[in-house]
Amino acid sequence: MHQQLIQSIVEEVRSDCLDNFLGKIFQLSPLSFAVDLGVKSRFLFISAEPASPRFYLVQRRVKELDKQTTQLSHFGQLMKSLLGGGRLIECSKDLNERIVRLTFRVEDDLGAIQFRRLVVQLTGRAANVFMLDELSRIITALRQPKGYGQNIGDYYSPPPSSGTPSEDLFPVGSSPSESADEYFQAVDATKTFDSLLGSARAKLRQQKNQKTKLKNNLERDLKTHGDPDSHKRVGDLLLANVSTAIRHGSKVTITDFYSDDTPALEIDVDENVSLQEAATKHFRQYTKAKRAQEEIAQRLESLGVEIAVLEKQESELDRISHERDEQALAELTKITPRTTTGKDKPKRDQQIPGVRRYVSSDGYEILVGRNSRDNDNLTFRIARPSDLWFHAGDYPGSHVIVRNPTRKEIPQRTVIEAAQLAGRFSQASDDAKVVIHYSERKFLSKPKGAAPGLVRMSSFRSITVEPKEAVSRM
Repeated sequence: MHQQLIQSIVEEVRSDCLDNFLGKIFQLSPLSFAVDLGVKSRFLFISAEPASPRFYLVQRRVKELDKQTTQLSHFGQLMKSLLGGGRLIECSKDLNERIVRLTFRVEDDLGAIQFRRLVVQLTGRAANVFMLDELSRIITALRQPKGYGQNIGDYYSPPPSSGTPSEDLFPVGSSPSESADEYFQAVDATKTFDSLLGSARAKLRQQKNQKTKLKNNLERDLKTHGDPDSHKRVGDLLLANVSTAIRHGSKVTITDFYSDDTPALEIDVDENVSLQEAATKHFRQYTKAKRAQEEIAQRLESLGVEIAVLEKQESELDRISHERDEQALAELTKITPRTTTGKDKPKRDQQIPGVRRYVSSDGYEILVGRNSRDNDNLTFRIARPSDLWFHAGDYPGSHVIVRNPTRKEIPQRTVIEAAQLAGRFSQASDDAKVVIHYSERKFLSKPKGAAPGLVRMSSFRSITVEPKEAVSRM
C-alpha cells in the first residue's frame, strides 16, 4: 500500500470510528485480524503479511467473519485483554512512513485510565503489528521483531526505509477502503486461482508420470515373458523328437516338423535334464507367458485410457489458464481419474494413521508401520488375509504389508521392493544384506498376552535383500 492511500484510509477511520469502542476481534489468519470498531457491518482489517500488508475498513457480515475466524493467537488474546473495551481517541499516520498509530483510552475495573497504542507497520518484509504502553515501549508484537526499536521492551522506532512501494492501480469506489478492498480481493482471487492451477498441474503431471512409468514397466515385463507360442512349439518338438534327438552336452539337435522343409533345429537343454522334463518346463513357461500376456494386455489397455484422460485434463487446464475460468477449474479439481483395477495406486486422500505408504514399480500399495503399536494395527486390523506380510528376520523392525485386493500372485519385483523396505526400517538397516521373512497375512496370529508387534507365523518364506527405499513414497 502506498502512502497516499494509507493517509486517505486513516482519515476515513478517523471520520467513521473515532470515539468508538473496540469490540470483538476476529483472527482471519495467523497474521491478519478484523476488528470491530463500532461501525455497523464495517470492520477494520489489519494484515502483517510481508508480501501484502494491509489496513482498511471492510464491509462484512458477522456470520461471514465467524466462518473464517480461527482461535485467537497469543497476540490476539493480549490485544483483547489490553485494548478490549477501549475507546479509539486517535488514528494517525507517521509522516513519510507507512506506519499507522491507533491510540486507545482504556479504563480498568477500578476506574484507572491508561492510554495504549496499536502500531500497524505496513513496511513489506518488516510488516508487523505492535502494542505500546503510554511511554511508547513495545509490550508485544504480532511477528518476531528484528532490529533496533522493534524488540519487546524497546521504545518503538520505525524500521529503516526500504524504498517507495510500487503504485498500485485501484478501482474507483465510494471510499478509499472500498477501493482497497475491491483491489485486494481481486489480487487474492488471482493468487488463489494461480495456486489451484499450479497444484492441479502438478497433481496431473505426477499421476501421468506414475502411470507412464507403470506402463513402461509392464511393457518390459511382457517382453521378459517371451512369446507363449514359441514356448509351446519347443515343448511339442522336444516330445516329438524324444527318440530321434541328438544330444551333445547341453546342445540338442531336433527336427522342426512345423517348417515345410523340416530343418534341423538346435536348442539348449541342461544335460542333466531329460527331454520330457525340458518339454514340461517349456509348457509351464507357455502357460505363464500366456497368462501374463492376457493380464498385462488388460492392464496396459486400462492404463492407456487413464493416461488419455489425464492428457485431456492437461489440455483442459491449458484452456482454463488462458481463459481464467474459475468455475471450470473448481470442477476439474474435483475430478479423480479412474484407477486401474486392483493394482494401481490408491487415492491419496485415504489417510492411514501411523503408516508410511509407498507404491511398487508394479503399482501395488505397500504399507510400513512406524512403531510397535502401529505394527499391530497394520497387521491385525488393516491387512487382509490375502495381503503379503514382511519382517526382518532376527531383528526388531517395522511390519510391511503389500496389499493384494485381486488375490493373484504378487510379482517378484514387488516382493523384492517390499522386502527392501522391511530391511530399511529395521535395526539391520545399515547391513549390506538382511534376511526377510514373508508370508500371507492369513498365516499370522497374535500370541495371547504378547507385547505389541509380536506375531506367530505358521508358514513363511525368506528372501535376502539389500535394505533400502527403492520405491516411490505416496
